Amino acid sequence: MNPQTRLPDAGEHGVDLHQSSTETETTVREVMLRHPKTLPADASIMQARAALDNDHVHLVLLTDGRRLTGTVTRTDLPPPGTLGPALGWSTLVDRTVSPDTPTAVVHGLLITLGIRRVAVVTADGSLLGLMCLKQRRTGFCSDADVAARSRDLP
Repeated sequence: MNPQTRLPDAGEHGVDLHQSSTETETTVREVMLRHPKTLPADASIMQARAALDNDHVHLVLLTDGRRLTGTVTRTDLPPPGTLGPALGWSTLVDRTVSPDTPTAVVHGLLITLGIRRVAVVTADGSLLGLMCLKQRRTGFCSDADVAARSRDLP
């Protein structure tokens, strides 16, 4: 696997991103967004940039079927006018978590890294959902939040 698209190693940031939880902890699986918007793995830089034009989109998920192949943020993209596939500018490093990771661990990680989104993937890289830290950074977005915001858009 290309080092730019590998899953993070346990302990890279002092946290095992794919660790199991105890029975009393809330896990990512319980609170993740279950229907995140995605683009195909062959999406262009222009398509990724267009998706990121939405203020609520912080992370573009590039997929090949159910498999997450890369993620792109605004800062990942090359200068405007650059053409080509977005996948070449993508990464999975520090942008994926296991569905069994405790939400407290994910919250701490997002705060530490200064990001608000991570993809939820299985060990084989299948995309299950998205963890979305709210703007105030006090909790996570829900599918109901996203649906309500979509209804409020013109």
